[in-house]
Amino acid sequence: MGQVRHITLPAGFVASGVKCGIKTTGREDLAIIVADEAVPAAILTTSNQVVGAPVIWCRKVLPKGYGKIRGIVLNSGVANVCTGRRGLTDAEAMADLTARLLGATPDEILVVSTGVIGHPLPMPKIRRGITAAARTLGRSNDSAVVRAIMTTDTKEKSAVVQTRLGGETITLAGIVKGAGMIAPSLATMISVITTDAKIAPPLLHRIFRAAAAETFNAVTIDSDQSTSDTAVVLASGRAGKKVQSGSTSCRKFAAALEEVCRELTLAMVRDGEGATKLISITVKSAATKSDAVAAAKSVADSPLLKCAVHGADPNWGRIVMAVGKSAAKVAPAKLSVTIGGIRVFARGLPKNFSHRAVREHLKGDTVVIEINLGLGGEKFTAYTCDLSGAYIKINADYHT
Repeated sequence: MGQVRHITLPAGFVASGVKCGIKTTGREDLAIIVADEAVPAAILTTSNQVVGAPVIWCRKVLPKGYGKIRGIVLNSGVANVCTGRRGLTDAEAMADLTARLLGATPDEILVVSTGVIGHPLPMPKIRRGITAAARTLGRSNDSAVVRAIMTTDTKEKSAVVQTRLGGETITLAGIVKGAGMIAPSLATMISVITTDAKIAPPLLHRIFRAAAAETFNAVTIDSDQSTSDTAVVLASGRAGKKVQSGSTSCRKFAAALEEVCRELTLAMVRDGEGATKLISITVKSAATKSDAVAAAKSVADSPLLKCAVHGADPNWGRIVMAVGKSAAKVAPAKLSVTIGGIRVFARGLPKNFSHRAVREHLKGDTVVIEINLGLGGEKFTAYTCDLSGAYIKINADYHT
């Protein structure tokens, strides 16, 4: 079998994923993703008030959320959260060693860790892993890089999108991990996206924030927000016309970046802990954008609704309840709900509908719910998954 490539498909990047012994499973648990030189970068991090030392380090490296970096070192198995001064020292040590091996400076290296909270990093293993990863850059299968950031994920998740800018093809490629402790807030998982497009850091950051608002930030697996959420995009500038604000190339690049983010988003939701179905919840005709977001996320976060979907129960009352408890402006007499395109509730009253048809839709692997507030022109789509007994088992056994 040939080498799998995705995160290194855009020109100007190499990567490596290795096994350094952090995970008791013996699987890959450390990766490095490197640009040929310091390149434009944009980062989004969790808004949880409790954050890991790597998040603190990344905010120090890119205080405005953008700048230029050379690479990223990532590990899974231990999150380096709530580890005090030692945690900060260890995160800096990871950046320092990676930088020395790459011929860079520590302030050009981002650090990302995910896994169990409250445990110190096993630094002897980390150091050996960084050294091994640096030695095998460009020779490692990209799938090993994805596996190195996985925790309770059951599937490798990646996406590649290409588009034409100025008569030349540019490539965007992304990887993501995330299966539980996922709820919207700037970035809802660990994700790295590379592109060979030419773009200035501030514009890259602005476009990334806009793309994340409709994709990464539209996700909730269990309404719990991680302490380590980090999403990064790097642009090598090796292909295409330079992306200028307000130009056609800017619109095309923004659309391609949002497409990559959406593909990663949907893959993450489908791999939610214990998930058997992806649930898409679109709120239309809201008075404001914030109302559309609030209503959609309220439904997506409802454990009652998620359980009903798992059991293929056409209980539209749980949808109406969740809309009503949200911060959105709601007028029951104007409210309508459809499940799988079948109207089940309209203008404050239940509709006569085929329960069998709705159940059949709910039995599928993708469930589509649409809610019309009838109050304006704004809309938003949130993504979640069903709640199964497997979710409880995974998290009852997950060591914290």
